[in-house]
Amino acid sequence: MPARITKEDYLFDFDMLGLAPALNDALERANFTQPTPIQNQAIPLALEGHDILGLAQTGTGKTLAFGLPLIDHLLAQPNKPAPKTAKALILAPTRELVNQIAESLRTLTKMTKLRVATVVGGQSINKQIMFLSRGTDILVATPGRLIDLMERGAVDLGSVRHLVLDEADQMLDLGFIHALRKIAPQLGTPRQTMLFSATMPKQMEELSRAYLTNPQRVQVSPPGKAADKITQSVHFVEKPGKPAKLREFLSRETDALTLVFSRTKHGAEKLMKGLVADGYNAASIHGNKSQGQRDRAIKAFRAGEITVLVATDVAARGIDIPGVAYVINYDLPDVPDNYVHRIGRTARAGREGEAIAFCAPDEFDLLRQIQKLMKIEIPVASGAAPEAAEAAKPGGRQRNRRRGPKPQGTNGPANRRRHPRRKSAA
Repeated sequence: MPARITKEDYLFDFDMLGLAPALNDALERANFTQPTPIQNQAIPLALEGHDILGLAQTGTGKTLAFGLPLIDHLLAQPNKPAPKTAKALILAPTRELVNQIAESLRTLTKMTKLRVATVVGGQSINKQIMFLSRGTDILVATPGRLIDLMERGAVDLGSVRHLVLDEADQMLDLGFIHALRKIAPQLGTPRQTMLFSATMPKQMEELSRAYLTNPQRVQVSPPGKAADKITQSVHFVEKPGKPAKLREFLSRETDALTLVFSRTKHGAEKLMKGLVADGYNAASIHGNKSQGQRDRAIKAFRAGEITVLVATDVAARGIDIPGVAYVINYDLPDVPDNYVHRIGRTARAGREGEAIAFCAPDEFDLLRQIQKLMKIEIPVASGAAPEAAEAAKPGGRQRNRRRGPKPQGTNGPANRRRHPRRKSAA
């Protein structure tokens, strides 16, 4: 089992860490002065070279928690990467998250000679092969595309001495554990490995034992807990009433950035087109959109050019837009953990945010699973839970309280035996 860090606060500023001057300058340019709790705990240990098992909900600054010590280590190695090689590998489950991580790292390496490369599906593999042919310091990748490049001989991972697994729980959910088993044996040794996750399923413990060596465990909140500054509420509404309820919310603050989650790709697209037809400034991202379309939609949303982004769980992780004021769960997710990741798109970087859920009668069990995971009761803002509504009907409570055997009748025990049908006289 990994050693557990119990000290909650190391009370330092970034400039007290002894980071490379280029990193301190980059942090100052980006107005980063005070580390978040996960950064507070993870960075000193990672700088010392420890393997890290980091547990924190989304929006807590995990990218800098592994990015800063990683870059600091690489800046101490001035030699250029050989062709087709990388010094550090960061694996993430989605294209959006890969792009977000790379963007953050490029902000920190802008005034250095370190190169950051990304490889994801949905983009030209030939261009990626050409870029990798020159070698890179940091490679950020989705596991599937990385394996494609490995099989083509386009990348050699033998020089990798730093491995980061970000949002590792989602990689497990998506079946990337098989890809990881192909990738890990190709990496160089000895190496430093950092694994970050928002939840801690049993399989994550097994993953940490397999790929981390005497890791230091840092945890800033219980797994499955949302950020403290998110105000949550649920509205019980029949499915046909959801479109009107959504428009009611969107009309309150037309300029507020609002992220709306739909369960299916078809549903997200249909919802977005309906909003656009009604005059709302909306776009959508889901698995049927090309990478270019998804990137353009996120860029426009970040810039405020569109104010409503309708998405499937492809956006539950990987969208780091501090200005998101509202997250609306138009459909509740099938996987409770995804609710935590969805609402983590708001209240980022210390801001406040609001998460609103619509719950139709057939989603009530999903809501109960979410509340069980988070160990809270989400406040009800309107409507009534199906079981409460049933109990409120005339005679409802009396029917529920009845005890004892059922009366003998058509459904009683004496009549449960099936009898052959009599042939008609006709």
